[in-house]
Amino acid sequence: MAESLGGVFFERLVQWQRRHGRHGLPWQQTRDPYRVWLSEVMLQQTQVVTVLGYYERFLQAFPDVQALAQAHQDEVLALWSGLGYYSRARNLLRCAQEVCGTHGGEFPRSSAELATLPGIGPSTAAAIAAFCFGERSSILDANVQRVLSRVLGFGEDLSGVRAVRALWQRANALIPGDAGPDAMSAYTQGLMDLGATICAPRQPACAACPMQDICVAAGQGTQLVYPVRSSKLKRSAENWWMLVLHSPQGIWLQRRPLQGIWAGLHCVPLFADESALQQAVAGSAARLQHLPAFKHVLTHKDLYLHPVVLELQGNVVAEPAPAVPFAGLEGRWIADWETVGLPAPLRKWLKAQQEATAPGTRELWD
Repeated sequence: MAESLGGVFFERLVQWQRRHGRHGLPWQQTRDPYRVWLSEVMLQQTQVVTVLGYYERFLQAFPDVQALAQAHQDEVLALWSGLGYYSRARNLLRCAQEVCGTHGGEFPRSSAELATLPGIGPSTAAAIAAFCFGERSSILDANVQRVLSRVLGFGEDLSGVRAVRALWQRANALIPGDAGPDAMSAYTQGLMDLGATICAPRQPACAACPMQDICVAAGQGTQLVYPVRSSKLKRSAENWWMLVLHSPQGIWLQRRPLQGIWAGLHCVPLFADESALQQAVAGSAARLQHLPAFKHVLTHKDLYLHPVVLELQGNVVAEPAPAVPFAGLEGRWIADWETVGLPAPLRKWLKAQQEATAPGTRELWD
């Protein structure tokens, strides 16, 4: 099927993108691989409208790969807070350090070499190579898998690696051998735009699609059949109790494990149930204050967070090192919590408490 389309798919998509695609995004105005790479990583499983503000703030703090390579992980995570999938932020730092340490501060020019860097998968590597260096390689993120599986009528199960590789081969076969850098840039952006704005998962706007007459799924009325994936993650829910310890020295924060939810971020101590929290602070003379629970939605999990506040008076910090307020509760007091990497729901909750607290006691949150 890919061969029979010849250059029709490619040429149509290039022309459609130039006339109807998105052109005002800040990372579209450059072929600087640092900026393109940053945007591509931020856009992984994140909507454009969310990324825009983060992208600008990140560039203000780290205008080039050398500046990012010299950053502290806490600085990077603090700027990333709220974007989710925090391994992306840690890999950004690792990648910048490798680009500077191994490649002399210059990004490799081929998708094969780019894919060897931390946090750069094959599709992201293809996007950087196509946008910045004109390489003839197709991207194949989730949106593009949907577009191409519908157009080609590709019915293999994309839960398997073999099927993904087969679709990728067909995707690359759609690119003419004489495709130039400008056309490759428009084509790659066109794939993204078509998947984001036209070829939607549940309600594709087929009447506005430039591929309607050559799309197998549109011709058969089977758009919702594609892409085929047998294994789908089921949503789950968990309840977590948050122990918010206050003192004149700040808030007690722990570093989260490097694996799992909010990996590597600073966070208040978390407990699977209320009794475990109470046991952790047993013997405290201060009264626990239970505040209203709230819900935080992750991609495949709903978190119900139960804040429990405990205010400790007096100087609870021993010099020169912080004292552990309760046995086994490792961490440290942080007064300037707004400058460190926090999970988005905790940051939002703390800011709300800060705004709601009376001026006379606000220093507990500041």
